[in-house]
Amino acid sequence: MTDRGSLFSHQDTLAQLNDNSSLTDKLKIIHQTLRLRLDFIERVAVAVYDAKSDVLRTFIHSSGDAQPLTNYQASLSSATSLHEIIEVGRPRVVNDLSIFNDSEKTHSKQIRAEGYGASYTMPMYRQGEFFGFIFFNASRSGVFNEENLHYLDLFGHLLSLSVIDELYQYNTLQAAIDTARDITHHRDNETGTHLDRMSRFARLIARELAPKHNFSDEFVEQIFRFAPLHDIGKIAIPDSILLKKAQLDEHEFTVMKSHTLKGVEIIDEMLDHFGLNGLDHSEVLRNIAEYHHEKMNGMGYPRGLTGEEIPIEARIIAVADIFDALTSRRPYKEAWSNEDAYALLREMAGKQLDPDCVSVFLQQQGEIEEIQRIFHENTLG
Repeated sequence: MTDRGSLFSHQDTLAQLNDNSSLTDKLKIIHQTLRLRLDFIERVAVAVYDAKSDVLRTFIHSSGDAQPLTNYQASLSSATSLHEIIEVGRPRVVNDLSIFNDSEKTHSKQIRAEGYGASYTMPMYRQGEFFGFIFFNASRSGVFNEENLHYLDLFGHLLSLSVIDELYQYNTLQAAIDTARDITHHRDNETGTHLDRMSRFARLIARELAPKHNFSDEFVEQIFRFAPLHDIGKIAIPDSILLKKAQLDEHEFTVMKSHTLKGVEIIDEMLDHFGLNGLDHSEVLRNIAEYHHEKMNGMGYPRGLTGEEIPIEARIIAVADIFDALTSRRPYKEAWSNEDAYALLREMAGKQLDPDCVSVFLQQQGEIEEIQRIFHENTLG
């Protein structure tokens, strides 16, 4: 007779992927399992691609203490060797990284400085659409033969599916909000290009604050992806208030302020309806919706929080949102110049706005202008 216990003697080495853990933790599990067979794989990293701006950004990695590339981005079209992977339509095997010794590209120099000997780069696709790369870096050269590459392909596609699952949960939420806005005919006058700009402004601020706050690339990416959801609660505000051209009276302003709390309610309902209650960093999303109108001096709403009581993600969104609102044309106002908007941000720093967020933002005026150029306004923004 078969021993029943023997039927369940095998331990699934990747069982932890079923847990409600972060994508970074899942990557570490995949890397640890991969090294049981290929112990020379020192680093596995994922970069995601923003097709709207042609920007490739670091996202997650399992490099241990070695972090050759964090909070880094580059234009894919300017990264010739990576762009070639997309053109050819196949992964790239480099069994001797010394071929890039003469490269002056930042990413090449930093990877080279870690002493990796070889690399395997897989492009990631979803339904034929490119959305990023997976990088496998080896401790020594000449290790990527056909047998090892076949094994890496299996783990690469497993990781790609995990990334797709994570990122497209956020896209599902954004699509639901876009649909709601279409139904209400963009009733809050908040345009798509405004959201494109302010979300990238928010990411810029988060990236520059990363060293001070020890933000991971994954957290910075969440700021970027959650930023467009900050005002979702306005869906619940009556047209008579939301679209009023004149100044709101005290009662109307009280109703308008409720969009922050309504936003959290809507987010919780959406997470439940779409089965996304386990969404990683969902608390960051809630904080953005609820607290982005709080002020450093305690004069904001809905809680009257002060200083660092306000979650950093909400402080970041506040600067990005206010700057783009000032510099955007609306039916009720003309666009401010960047210089006038910068001056007001300086005046608001330390009072209404986080001074660190304002400071790092103002230091990136070239990148701000490039974002404005790519996502320029049409007739009404």
